[in-house]
Amino acid sequence: MAPFLRSPARVLTATLLLTTALASEAAWRCSAAQQMTGYSAARAAAQRAAEASAITHPDTARIQTLARALADRPHIAGTAAQARTRDLVLAALRDAGVPTEVREYQVWLPHTVEYGVWRIAPNPKELDLREGRIAEDPTTLAHPEYPTVNGYSGTGDVTGEVVYVNYGLIEDYAQLDSIGVSVKGKIAIARYGRSFRGIKAREAEKRGALALLMYSDPADDGYVQGDVYPEGPYRNDRGVQRGSVMNGAGDPSTPGYPSKAGAARIPLAAMPVPRIPVLPLSYGNAVELLKDVRGATLPRGWQGGLAFRYHVGPGPVRARVKVFSDSATAAIKPIWNTFGVIRGSDFPDELIVIGGHRDAWSPGAVDNVSGTVSVVEAARAVAAQMQKGWRPRRTLLFATWDAEEWGLVGSSEYVEDDSLRLMRGGVAYLNQDVSASGPNFGGGGTPTLRATLRDVARIVPDPSGGGSVYDVWRRRSGVRAGEEPAMGDPGGGSDFAGFYNHLGIPHSDWGFGGGNGIYHSNYDSYTFMERFGDPGYRYHAAAARIGTAMMMRLANADILPYDYVEFARTMRRYLAPIDQNLKTKGWPGSSAPLAAAIERMERSAAAFAATRDRVLQGDLNPARAAATNRALLQVERAMTRAEGLRSRPWYRNLIYVADVDNGYSNMVFPSVNEAIRYGDAALFERELADLVTRFDAASAALDAARTALER
Repeated sequence: MAPFLRSPARVLTATLLLTTALASEAAWRCSAAQQMTGYSAARAAAQRAAEASAITHPDTARIQTLARALADRPHIAGTAAQARTRDLVLAALRDAGVPTEVREYQVWLPHTVEYGVWRIAPNPKELDLREGRIAEDPTTLAHPEYPTVNGYSGTGDVTGEVVYVNYGLIEDYAQLDSIGVSVKGKIAIARYGRSFRGIKAREAEKRGALALLMYSDPADDGYVQGDVYPEGPYRNDRGVQRGSVMNGAGDPSTPGYPSKAGAARIPLAAMPVPRIPVLPLSYGNAVELLKDVRGATLPRGWQGGLAFRYHVGPGPVRARVKVFSDSATAAIKPIWNTFGVIRGSDFPDELIVIGGHRDAWSPGAVDNVSGTVSVVEAARAVAAQMQKGWRPRRTLLFATWDAEEWGLVGSSEYVEDDSLRLMRGGVAYLNQDVSASGPNFGGGGTPTLRATLRDVARIVPDPSGGGSVYDVWRRRSGVRAGEEPAMGDPGGGSDFAGFYNHLGIPHSDWGFGGGNGIYHSNYDSYTFMERFGDPGYRYHAAAARIGTAMMMRLANADILPYDYVEFARTMRRYLAPIDQNLKTKGWPGSSAPLAAAIERMERSAAAFAATRDRVLQGDLNPARAAATNRALLQVERAMTRAEGLRSRPWYRNLIYVADVDNGYSNMVFPSVNEAIRYGDAALFERELADLVTRFDAASAALDAARTALER
């Protein structure tokens, strides 16, 4: 105890101060609990009651039944097993009384029909590429596994010396150049991780590699991290990460327009897919190629977790890689998006969409049966609440997407198909991709909807019993008082890309995670889920409860609960790296014009929020509310441009996008930062000026929303 607290009087004073502080905090929390952004006080009370009732409906037993049925067998896009998941989801929605719709698209989706890897020298050997059965996992015994392949691989049969390229990043090839090692005419082998696999394939092909092999190193998700499956959740020596190597979104043969029957298609040579064979390996098979590689000095940080010293090569190990597909005979295959549709009573043309992809590379219990059942269970909960008299004012769509694993294909085709409708009335897109694989909550999306997600997380109990999801999230995040847990930015890599990165529709996502090594493996099964991921399906239910409340909250708000003050303040944090990069390059200029535009936006956002909250204390004129919401829908649309990014025209949003040279990492203000990266000072100035006009247009939309309320 500190010396000044030894006096009884001081102890009493400190106690009174603490009691007063706690009482003030409790009063603040009580007040905050009664507030609901975008709602009048009277409507907020009714909405709180409806949400509290609705989040009791998700049922773990029902979730488990549907999850087991969906994860019963591998269901890859373009197969009969995937058509079966379509029918299971539609039946579940209809059973809940939710009207359904199906959209079919005809997409370019070649499946690998012949593949193999051989060590030619020394000691020739054909590698067994199958993951294999596990006695403790019934799914692996009951149904054949899908081939261990990469979607959209190039085809061919090639032989060459092996070169180890670490993670296959652009900077890894720069290190190889520095020690005089080339992959031209060679077989490159790379670790998975730190970059999207399609970027790895692009870079290997660009440098003349004959083929690319990728494996999951045990240092990243195998025995170095923990016990391996089935004894633990991490990747065993047979586990393989499948996945697409297409760089882009949507059917690569119909860029920018939907893949309907009879659609014009561009030639293969123009598609953003590899021309070289690309295959994934287990680390058990990687040993057979890497252990005898010799050659140049290993760069620092390139040693992995296998039990020998790694070398770069080339050779003396030689390998043969073969991949052939059905592209000449059956490349076009049907895919199906499903929808549960609840029409809005007041604003039927305003849409809130919650979606998760239904396809997988395996049984897909984690990725993404967990997201699919969360979407379906949210639909059930909303339908059950409607039976008690609640009605959504806006239209709700509960979507499951096909062929996400091949490159966000199903959702992108839908967005391209319905772009005019979505541009006019798209309020929000909520994404459920890997909703439950552990106990640790995380959220992300556009800053616009982060406050709403935090508020909803406050009303959903955490399955751990430690309070609300928000309470447990804060404690595990270790944030200080007055701060909020960090949220992820919407760069790309999941089905929100079409809605946000292409059209500028605000989006939010969330889920419960945990460490594992079964990503895109046949061992992503319901046995894994029930032993390690989410025994009891309690976190599945929690994700569905959040989805239920988010859909209801956005559906019935008088004024859409976007937070553009948080948006502007978040944008301000991205300015310092711009100035640092300009300084590094020795360029004149700064981010000051953009900083000023962001400041103007924050002032407009704060003025709008104050007017909104004041007006909602009284009677709100419906016509004024409608005009305000129309203006609010244009705020983030203003931050897109029709011609898109110079590097990728399909990506129109100028705030966030996946890094074109990484794929997994996020790039903020991409039009500006790509100009800096590629050394074009004149382009940087033009892009900065353009981005300033976008922010000012967003501010004008906020001012129009405030004016509509004040009339």
